[in-house]
Amino acid sequence: MNNEVFMTQYNSVDEFRQEIIEKHETLSKRLKQVSRYILDHPNDIAIETLAVVAERCGGQASTIVRFAKAFGFDSASQMQRLFRDELLSNAGNLDYNERIRRSNAKKPLDYNDPFHLLEEFTESNKQSLENLKANINQADLQKAIKIITKANTIYIIGFRRSFPVATYLAYALQKTNKRCILIDSVGGLTKGQTVGITSQDLMIAISYHSYTQETLDIVTEAAEHTSNIIAITDSPVSPIATLAKVSFEVNEAEVRQFRSLSASLCLAQVLVIGHAYQSQKENSSSK
Repeated sequence: MNNEVFMTQYNSVDEFRQEIIEKHETLSKRLKQVSRYILDHPNDIAIETLAVVAERCGGQASTIVRFAKAFGFDSASQMQRLFRDELLSNAGNLDYNERIRRSNAKKPLDYNDPFHLLEEFTESNKQSLENLKANINQADLQKAIKIITKANTIYIIGFRRSFPVATYLAYALQKTNKRCILIDSVGGLTKGQTVGITSQDLMIAISYHSYTQETLDIVTEAAEHTSNIIAITDSPVSPIATLAKVSFEVNEAEVRQFRSLSASLCLAQVLVIGHAYQSQKENSSSK
């Protein structure tokens, strides 16, 4: 990162958040860690000590101080005050990650009681779905559905934990008679599966932290041929989000270090059904 100091006064956390997103790629590796953590866990910045925040984001307290000063604050505590003031003005509105953490910490897991486990997963997934509904932008949703409907061929990629979402999208979109290619890397033929992509096509990419390099490579290459990229990811500074025309930020439930896919699959269903209705509407109007 260069020695530039960014905006020195912010009227709100949202204003500061937007500045972080815009400057994220100019930051050093360590400052990017802090950047991502602040974007994903704003309430931690408001209520936790620097030592706790540093431990959770895998860095040092001095790095957080350096981050704050790079963005024009006199100190890390001044940056924390911005988050604290906003949290107090919206008392009772804990962010998603904090609600999940508190829910999981209520009582120890009884390994002999599978119903207890069911309760934990269902409660966490309910909060994840509520967060999805609150945070998805309606205009982005409509834009994505129109892009899906207009595309000649849809290329879908998602590896490891993202693979179930990718396979569902391919399956469901084919049921609507949409031409889809699931990039599954069978036989090491990943690049061969995307060789025909054009500006009239669409790529839907699903990837979560720590982001599969193969997905990023394919999306980067696809961006040279089409600007029609829809990302389903977990952060506004995700490497695939920065390449996408529309990016959906999905925070999945995590219970005892096991992450769900409920919110991502719900979003996938909405995109498919939304496309089906949009396609039906366009076909009816053309008759």
